[in-house]
Amino acid sequence: IEVNMTTAVDIGTLIVRTPGTCGDRPRIAGTRITVENIAIDSNAGMSPQQIIDERTHLNLAQVYAALAYYYANKKQIDGEIAAENAEWERLEADSIAGKLS
Repeated sequence: IEVNMTTAVDIGTLIVRTPGTCGDRPRIAGTRITVENIAIDSNAGMSPQQIIDERTHLNLAQVYAALAYYYANKKQIDGEIAAENAEWERLEADSIAGKLS
């Protein structure tokens, strides 16, 4: 009997933070895809399978690890997303106001 002996992946290794990379935001190891990116896709209604269909260099384990990290830190990450959206809206409004002047 042949037994396939594969090494289990420590899910703690799937999400990393690196000073100077992606604004020190948590991201999927080996990529520049942040947990925030995955949370935004998920909150927009995309399933994990749809996310990997669109981001073909990712796998389901990576997406689920990002989602687990997001849900474990939801309040903080949602706050960061809201702050970034507010900043984009402010910049857009400033740009439009500048063009109208």
